[in-house]
Amino acid sequence: MNTPLTANHDLPFVVLSYVISAVGAFVALTAIAQMRSTAGRQARLLNLLAAAVSLGGIGIWAMHFIGMLSLRLGMGVSYSLPETLVSLLAAIAASGVALGWVSRKRSLVRLLGGGLMLGTAVLLMHYLGMYGMRFNGFFQWSAGLVGASVAIAYGAAIAGLWLAFSAPSLPLRTAASLVIGVAVCAMHYTGMAAAGFVCTSPNPAAFPTGTGLVTSMELPVLVTTLSLGMTVVIAIDQFFQRFGSKSQASLQRAHLARQAR
Repeated sequence: MNTPLTANHDLPFVVLSYVISAVGAFVALTAIAQMRSTAGRQARLLNLLAAAVSLGGIGIWAMHFIGMLSLRLGMGVSYSLPETLVSLLAAIAASGVALGWVSRKRSLVRLLGGGLMLGTAVLLMHYLGMYGMRFNGFFQWSAGLVGASVAIAYGAAIAGLWLAFSAPSLPLRTAASLVIGVAVCAMHYTGMAAAGFVCTSPNPAAFPTGTGLVTSMELPVLVTTLSLGMTVVIAIDQFFQRFGSKSQASLQRAHLARQAR
């Protein structure tokens, strides 16, 4: 028996997913601003890595799975760890490549090329995450809404990269991060609206089990652990960079003072 299910979303989780996306974007924009003002190659690479992890790992990946937690189907859902973790790596890697590509030389060609790379990564991350869902049924896809999600992903990626390199001040970075958060969430929830869920089991509430599967009840622990881990790594990196730059500036001032004597 094939029973179509009505999907609803829990508003607090929807709001939280937007906040996470906007925060990830803000940290990424801050790292990019730091990268642009840094001369050393190693420091630039570290800031690029921090921006990639913030945008891809937190702003896109963590947002996606928190958004998935907002889904209310009345059906047990599990997630395959391989697809879930590969989608995380894909989002981070593509964010880093796109940001690095545009930062080398800002031009319309590089902006469009970087936007295509980043948009493809967002789509791959989203639909790979959806592919990793396990439930007692199957998807029915709306081609029109899938196409809309593709258009939003590419438009959002190009706009996001443009904002990333056009927002040097704190107010502009804040505004840009809010816009990027809206764009990422728009793509996610459009992609979710494209998926119809059809149950084929007399016991829809049963969670699929097996090797490498985590249930939707366990998903918050996984997402929280990975998100906090990425946040700590970024915070440590930014702290040591700022501490190192201040120490170097102090040494230079002391050296100039000795020379003046």
